[in-house]
Amino acid sequence: MNHIEFNNNRKLDIIILGRASIDMIPTDFFKTLDECTTFKKYIGGSPANIAIGMARLGRKVGFIGKVSDDSLGNFVLKGLEKENIDTSHISRAKNGEKISVAFSEVLEGKGNNLIMYRNKAADLSLDESDIDEEYIKSSKALLVSGTALAASPSREATLKALEIAKKSNTVIIFNLDYRAHSWEDDKEVAKYYSLAADKSDIIIGLRDEYDLMESLTGLSGSDEDSAKHRILQGAKLISIKQGDEGFASYTDKGESFFIKPFPVDNLKGLGGGDGYIVSFINGLLAGADIIDAMEMGSAHAAILVPSRSISEDMPTLQEVEEFLEMAKDRYGEMIARV
Repeated sequence: MNHIEFNNNRKLDIIILGRASIDMIPTDFFKTLDECTTFKKYIGGSPANIAIGMARLGRKVGFIGKVSDDSLGNFVLKGLEKENIDTSHISRAKNGEKISVAFSEVLEGKGNNLIMYRNKAADLSLDESDIDEEYIKSSKALLVSGTALAASPSREATLKALEIAKKSNTVIIFNLDYRAHSWEDDKEVAKYYSLAADKSDIIIGLRDEYDLMESLTGLSGSDEDSAKHRILQGAKLISIKQGDEGFASYTDKGESFFIKPFPVDNLKGLGGGDGYIVSFINGLLAGADIIDAMEMGSAHAAILVPSRSISEDMPTLQEVEEFLEMAKDRYGEMIARV
């Protein structure tokens, strides 16, 4: 059963708040970055990936963010607009801040390494004046990225957006999205993640991200304890990504669900988490039972981890459904615990 209620009278299905950046992925895989000679440029950053994924599924998507005032900022804006994402609330950085760039190293059998460039990051220059109350009220849901809390003025802008969403009964989704290179102090991560989580209806993250968030409460190491604590603080749905083990969800009604991943080749070790969030949230918006939304999320993740990119390879709803049908024919029903 899906206990999340969305206001279906609103214009937008979801607004994403956070970073839109650039991924540089080598075309010559399985070499270290010093050996790679050719790269392809993609829109990157978990929030932008999720926005593109939701739009590919047919959702009406808005975005709140900041990009650099240069050609790379143009690349991102044009790419998002091409996906029919509303970019009216993406503004240009004013003080020379640059868009983030990630170089990805893909090594055979060893997963993925990243080299990130985030000095004076454009997305972290988002400020409170960029937050439009009426815009947030026009959406069924607001998804915020934990990375947007890493520094001022983006931190204050994000907290303002959360306050508006809470006040206007916009469903708040908190994607923990921890990136160590964006933070200076783990205690700050725990403090500001907890502030955001306390206002959120749905929280999604990795087990170690929950541990970091709960490091000041001592509630680390147990999915059940993390879920119970967050539900006591007002969350309705907790989802924990467990890597190769699958996905777990807990509701404010005392229900728990677990689903195993589909067996696929994990080419690059990136994108699966974003893909899971896209179809999981899409399922909730469609009124699907939680376990069915999780299954669609798992299928979406399985499509992305063998792919060469993240944003460009986001599937359509038909492609997710076709993959799910094929996978069930090949592997049988997913093993789920309710």
